[in-house]
Amino acid sequence: MQRSENILYKTGDQTILLFRFVYISSILTAVLGLLCIYPLGIYGVVPMTFFAYGIGNLLNLARFKKDGNLKWAAIRTAIISLIGTCIVILFSGGINSPFIFILGVIVLGGYAGARIFGRVYLFAVVGLIVLIFLIDEANLTFIIDNVPPASKPHFSVLSILFAVYLTGGVFGKNILKAHRAMTKSKTELEKRIAEKEMLLREVHHRVKNNLQTVSSLLSLQRKNTTNGKINPLIDSSRNRVNSMAIIHEMLYMRNDLSRISFRSYVQELTEYLMKSVEHQNGGIHVNIDIPDVKLGIDTAIPLGLLINEVVTNSLKYGFAEGSEGRIDIQLSYGDAENSYVLTIGDNGIGFLEDEEVNKAPDSLGLKLIHNLARQLRGSVERVPCAKGTRYRVAFQDFERRAHPDGSLRPGEAGWH
Repeated sequence: MQRSENILYKTGDQTILLFRFVYISSILTAVLGLLCIYPLGIYGVVPMTFFAYGIGNLLNLARFKKDGNLKWAAIRTAIISLIGTCIVILFSGGINSPFIFILGVIVLGGYAGARIFGRVYLFAVVGLIVLIFLIDEANLTFIIDNVPPASKPHFSVLSILFAVYLTGGVFGKNILKAHRAMTKSKTELEKRIAEKEMLLREVHHRVKNNLQTVSSLLSLQRKNTTNGKINPLIDSSRNRVNSMAIIHEMLYMRNDLSRISFRSYVQELTEYLMKSVEHQNGGIHVNIDIPDVKLGIDTAIPLGLLINEVVTNSLKYGFAEGSEGRIDIQLSYGDAENSYVLTIGDNGIGFLEDEEVNKAPDSLGLKLIHNLARQLRGSVERVPCAKGTRYRVAFQDFERRAHPDGSLRPGEAGWH
């Protein structure tokens, strides 16, 4: 794709543009050559150059029809045009020749084909104009003005008409046509994108509704269950389902359908967990320290589930009844590209001395924490601390874009 964007010659419109330029310029230069001889009385190099230019362009077109290489055909056309124009300029008054305006048409033709060739033509033409000026200043005797003084006004009119017709009749018309086609294509693309965004928004909305239906079914099941051991399991499942539902709700309610503001998500998730987990004292506070960063949905969902497990464990088991406490959630950038470090901890009771996270095979929550960390292509570790429990999760978000302005950068201060 990159190659086709930089080279002039791969589309049917560009082929038509080249053909039109060759045919029209060849016919016009032949007519100019004849008019130079009669009635203007211009003989020598100027009319011969006009004829040679037309013949050379037609031969170039025949070569293109044979080998089909549009790129080299366009390059040869540009070279023939530059050489022929410079010769006519030198032998029709030098820097004062009216035919010098054709150099501007050549530059326009370059930009009509491709930006890179427009730049090449621009620098080449600027250099040639300077060279023609220097040759004119040097008064080189072998360069003779073929245009008689009486014919100069008529030659000027023909040169200007030739330049105007090529500019407006050939390049201008095709540039306008290309602009209209691009505008139409842009409108169609914008319409299709809007339709796809609407469908994707509807998908997120339906997924969120389905997840809420599952949550409601689990709630009904809890009310109809007399086994007290099953109720906590149902509550945990509801929290996990709702942690995913919140993400889909945020996606369809905001402009970005693939990435969510992680700070807003964590705030909404922790508020829901604080309400859903029965904690008698109500003295537990959540401290969130997260920069303004957006994460992809494939990262946010497992990360939300992981936060759900850790925060739920802290609320249920980390604090004695009636006590006050704090849960800290911090996100910072890691040292490697596209990496983050999430730290979650509390100042509660913590683990007993002989407890180890990796030696708790019967704990589904702890298993989920480790499995979700692996799903995030990262790792999780329990950080030793004097009071409470603290986890550090290192993970990567491969959908992450450039850091937003003002966001936290790797190595900036944070609690540990």
